[in-house]
Amino acid sequence: MPDPTGDPVVAPRGGFAVGELCIALGAIILAAVMVWQVFEIPVSPLYAQVGPTVMPFFAALGLGALGVLLLLSAVRGGWQPEEEREARPDWQALAWIIAGLVLNVALIGPLGFTIASVILYVCVARGFGSRNPLRDAGIGLAFALIAYFGFAKTLGINIGAGLLENWLESIVFGVVPS
Repeated sequence: MPDPTGDPVVAPRGGFAVGELCIALGAIILAAVMVWQVFEIPVSPLYAQVGPTVMPFFAALGLGALGVLLLLSAVRGGWQPEEEREARPDWQALAWIIAGLVLNVALIGPLGFTIASVILYVCVARGFGSRNPLRDAGIGLAFALIAYFGFAKTLGINIGAGLLENWLESIVFGVVPS
């Protein structure tokens, strides 16, 4: 029976929703690890009230609160509509995404941030159903270069310069790599 907006109303099912319960517990555990790690951050006595631990602590608290809300929902039967519960996972898509993540980690050191990120973007786009790797590589290249130069030039943080980044810096900024 639809609600006044026309959307179908999903009645909660009874019992635990095991998948949703696992996600909720994972969020709560991750929040606890974050809080533990926040207290491991060294804080200089120069900070009177607000130091480097405030934002990570609030992020951990927010994640913990969301985990508790997800847990309550999972105990009440879950949040997925019946159609989603019956859908089978797309293992091929998951394999493309995992391959992209593994390749990114393996290639970011030898090839640099930009090339590794383009490969990740192409693999994830393929996992989401894209059949045009050249277009995906172009989009990934644009985003990766914006991210790289945003970190490298704006923030002064080196996130993995490779041959492409060094070549572009020498052309655009006249910087000779050391």
